[in-house]
Amino acid sequence: MKEPKLKTVYVCSNCGETSPRWMGRCPSCGSWNTMNEDVVAEAPKAGTAAAKQAAAARPEGVTTLTAKRLSEISMTEEKSRILTGISELDRVLGGGIVLGGVVLLSGEPGVGKSTMLLQLCGAISNQHSVLYITGEESVRQVKLRAARLKVPQDNIFLAAENDVDEICGLIEKEKPDLVVIDSIQTMRCMDISSSAGTVSQVKESAARLLAVAKKQEIPMFIVGHVNKDGAIAGPKVMEHIVDTVLYFEGDKMLPYRILRAAKNRYGSTNELGMFDMTGQGLAEIENPSQMLLEGRPLGVSGNCVACTMEGSRPILSEIQALATKTNFPAPRRACSGYDYNRMNLLIAVLEKRAGYFFGNLDVYINIVGGIALRDTACDLSVCLSMVSSLLDRPVSDKLIAIGEVGLGGEVRSVPNLEQRLHEAERIGFERAVIPKHSLNHLSPADYPGMQLIGAAYITDAINALKSDRL
Repeated sequence: MKEPKLKTVYVCSNCGETSPRWMGRCPSCGSWNTMNEDVVAEAPKAGTAAAKQAAAARPEGVTTLTAKRLSEISMTEEKSRILTGISELDRVLGGGIVLGGVVLLSGEPGVGKSTMLLQLCGAISNQHSVLYITGEESVRQVKLRAARLKVPQDNIFLAAENDVDEICGLIEKEKPDLVVIDSIQTMRCMDISSSAGTVSQVKESAARLLAVAKKQEIPMFIVGHVNKDGAIAGPKVMEHIVDTVLYFEGDKMLPYRILRAAKNRYGSTNELGMFDMTGQGLAEIENPSQMLLEGRPLGVSGNCVACTMEGSRPILSEIQALATKTNFPAPRRACSGYDYNRMNLLIAVLEKRAGYFFGNLDVYINIVGGIALRDTACDLSVCLSMVSSLLDRPVSDKLIAIGEVGLGGEVRSVPNLEQRLHEAERIGFERAVIPKHSLNHLSPADYPGMQLIGAAYITDAINALKSDRL
């Protein structure tokens, strides 16, 4: 058989647009620096024998497919989901692993993706069979990690392979209850004449694995690499065809890891799971508020506690602010874990509505613990921490501030206020500054250990701080 001719093309990793030459900007979707080199086989010319053979007619009415009645398909939780036993992972997945669901797990190198999946395999191997396909490591390396993590090994099957067709055949033969592919960038379809990790290889490999998972109703976890910008490497279509996209975040120099869902067809994308990286693997953090508030300084100005909602979970976090005299013509503004533009907006509100000027001061905001706060309910805490640093007057360590600050200086209500207050009361806070009109919807009897203080404007909260009533 005559070998097909190969040609070099450039494929956009975002939309899949192809071009015979490299371009800095994709002509289809307009993305910059997404055109990647790929090698494909040339299409046979029209009228040749190869073209006629490739365009063979499909026989009409011949198929091996069978269809089920919609009423016959079970949707009970016992038959449609597998509980992993790792509550933080189940929370992010929406209640467990869905049968036939394909999950794409991505994160920085060394963040703990393979560790988490191996612990997942061990957690469900008592009742389910697991097939672990490794393309990056040998089976002996995985064995050494499993021994270090003390993972049960009787019901976990390992294979080191890169050929996607061989892997699909093994899945159809063994029919395991869970499949792990580590990683998709090392997989290769042998009938595609390009190296592993290219756009065509990643797209075709993911499509073939997805077809097997859906047909056999076998859940599958696929590990995906990230590029230098932090996005998942490979074509964007890979994220579209999978059911769930998880991001594993965390600084490799810190022990805490955060698992987020960027896409989830079977649950919310607002849930968050927290883990602690230890010598024996990833440990769940069931009480993140207590962990984030450990070791906070008491009686120091510039500190205030806020409460943010991550899905259905309230999380308390410490906000630190520092306002100091600048040595530059233009004062510096810096944020860690908080929106820079939001900080500038709140500074403008404090200057215009409350009369506290930061024009000749450097202002720094830091969120302790590496949590990124995007909730506007933290506005009041940020304002109090900045004024506390400016006045050098500490906020009480038993006080929490919850509320959104508007451009008029008003303190606006926030959603899920009851859950936030119950979480603060459970941790041990005794006073809470909240929007004044929210007091009409709350019963003080529901919070016997906490005093609720209403603030209609930002000046009300600051005046209470100055009079030491906070």
